[in-house]
Amino acid sequence: MFPRAAVPRRWYDYGHDSYAPQPPQPRGYDYSHRRLPGVNSFHAPALERFPVYDWEPSAPPAPAPPRTPTMTNERKRRNDEYSPHVVKRQRLEPFLFRGPPPRCTDHVLAGSSRSAVAGFYPSPRALIQPQVTARPKSPNILKACVKDQLSNQMLEVFEACQQQASDLARKETCRARLQEDIQSVYAVFLTVARLYLTGSSMNGLGCRSSDADLCLVLKENKRQDPIHILSVLQRLFKSLPYVEKTQLIRAKVPILKFREKGSDLEFDLNINNTVGIRNTFLLRSYAYADLRIRPMVLVVKKWARHGQINDASKGTLSSYALVLMVLHYLQTVKEPVLPCLQRDYPECFNPLMDIDMVPEGPKHIPPFISQNQSSLGELLLGFLKYYATDYRWERHVISIREATALPKNRSQAWRNKYICVEEPFERNNVARAVHERIKFEAIKAEFAESCRILRDRKDLNSILPVRTIINKELSRR
Repeated sequence: MFPRAAVPRRWYDYGHDSYAPQPPQPRGYDYSHRRLPGVNSFHAPALERFPVYDWEPSAPPAPAPPRTPTMTNERKRRNDEYSPHVVKRQRLEPFLFRGPPPRCTDHVLAGSSRSAVAGFYPSPRALIQPQVTARPKSPNILKACVKDQLSNQMLEVFEACQQQASDLARKETCRARLQEDIQSVYAVFLTVARLYLTGSSMNGLGCRSSDADLCLVLKENKRQDPIHILSVLQRLFKSLPYVEKTQLIRAKVPILKFREKGSDLEFDLNINNTVGIRNTFLLRSYAYADLRIRPMVLVVKKWARHGQINDASKGTLSSYALVLMVLHYLQTVKEPVLPCLQRDYPECFNPLMDIDMVPEGPKHIPPFISQNQSSLGELLLGFLKYYATDYRWERHVISIREATALPKNRSQAWRNKYICVEEPFERNNVARAVHERIKFEAIKAEFAESCRILRDRKDLNSILPVRTIINKELSRR
């Protein structure tokens, strides 16, 4: 259905100056973006491939560690040039198609991917090849996506609310400082501790007000209790001058919540929940597969929050579940907007791939060009109609892994559940928070009512206070 030998992707420009590419912002941080405007901009003027982040050593911390040789001509350090004092940092750059990745020699198993299995893939340096990217000349056909009032309103919300490079830089700065302080503690026990920025901050689907999700991966032989580790970190964080308001949440996946001192930037830190790293790269690949995806997802999340159906702690849908619902719809429309990446390129999203190799996988995916020319407004209306009238909640499981609505079986994951949304790696139900019929009926009613109103009025303000949302978002940072 989606051939691997796809024609090169073409990135389109807007037909009016108000959506022209923005000039690069000055970089006052050590983040190593090759083409910064393309990282979190809808316009992506020079973005031909999906963006990824990689790991790269940063400057040595004090006090006076052994000297690390300077790199020139963008070459990788030799083994003898690495220092134990070097702290890892995250890096974002465009994906470059480098040919097929090495394949896992063992059979890929379904199920949990929390414990990454090492040894299937060579080191990242073994995959480095000359970086050559082509810029195909593209016809200006995205006008069809913004030709109506509703589509323009959606773009207005997206442009005002999307995460900016400066927002990402603040999160990365804090992550890098925490990485250094955490590693200083675990170095005593000869344990490698690596801190990953995950979730909407990294997958391209975040807002300016989005919190930052962090995953601390501890590489050691024995399994430790996450609550114990988070308790140790909580004591450490209370001594740090740039962190405040720490709170340990003993949930199914325990997290340590904290805030950057003097700001409203909040973090959620978990231990070894590596599936979050895997789905970050999967969702990022989908987010940049078509220019309509990110505005569509952002508007749906704002709509759901306004309609009070986007809060898992109160028995409604999590943001992750909503994103999967949007992607599922876009995969299953008559003319698909999105491919099925896990089905078509299983080697790139192998759930047993070593966690350090996860950023490499999506680099090998050829472009996908959808033949669907629907506008943003038409897609939003179709999304609401699909879940209001077409989708059978009691019979089906939403699956982006298979790009279809799977039949619900009698397994524990789906039995007696009102809404079933499959986690694409662990295959559990990410909508399990909806466990009360009254909340389920409220969610269905919101879809039905919004679909009816928007179909009649074709005005985003009829289901979402656009100006209020924009002003609130801009006041957050």
